[in-house]
Amino acid sequence: MEKNLEFSDLLGLIDERSTAFRAAVVAAPSLDAEVPSCPGWTLLDLVKHLGGGDRFWAAIVGAGPAEAPPAEAVALRANLEVPQGREELVAWLAASTELLLSALREAGPERGCWTWWPASQSPQTSGAVARHRVQETAVHTYDAQLAGGATEPLPAELALDGVEEFLLTVCGTPSAWPHEPTAFDFHATEGRSWRLTVDGEGARTARIPAGGEGLDAAGASVRGTAGEVVLYLYDRLKADSMGIDGDAGLLDLLRAWEPEEK
Repeated sequence: MEKNLEFSDLLGLIDERSTAFRAAVVAAPSLDAEVPSCPGWTLLDLVKHLGGGDRFWAAIVGAGPAEAPPAEAVALRANLEVPQGREELVAWLAASTELLLSALREAGPERGCWTWWPASQSPQTSGAVARHRVQETAVHTYDAQLAGGATEPLPAELALDGVEEFLLTVCGTPSAWPHEPTAFDFHATEGRSWRLTVDGEGARTARIPAGGEGLDAAGASVRGTAGEVVLYLYDRLKADSMGIDGDAGLLDLLRAWEPEEK
């Protein structure tokens, strides 16, 4: 069974994807360019969101264990202002990323902190924050590239971790699935697979043999490169661009599900 990425790897990927994001901002025709994958947003909105997110999570990680978002982080998000010139904005982005990376380095992977996913399968630690920020940065880099008209595939190592991170963090919940119990399989063509089981006890994810070999068929399954599966999970790619087996309607139910407890 493949191991999770090391904490140092996660920090390196945050840095690498943040650099790619800034490159996309520099290459875009305008900060007013529309972001097709984020309806109603301009590239400037996306920059503010990602850079502000880095600063928000830096404050959260720096505050340590907490039952609610620290006041400093909340105030930072509420009063966020960004430079309007592109060169100054890119410098602000770089500084935002460094604030996050510095906070994560100082905390290390095991330090507790507030997160919005207390009921998921991911821990409330700085390591889990790093793992999630890798994926948010990667997906928003794709968004920024899309605004400029030329996207690149997500790095395979990052994407393989991203499928699992999404399923554990975003889908994991003890809230009862309000439909007939079923399972969803997600297969990356790079040779890794996961099963999300949903029933009266909630939703939980586990790695399974590649391709689901030896297991009963899931209610629905999704197949593609790891990068495609990540973008599908984040609603950047539609089902008709993926390999879908089983009852595709179940995937619509999963996307529409809003658990009472997260």
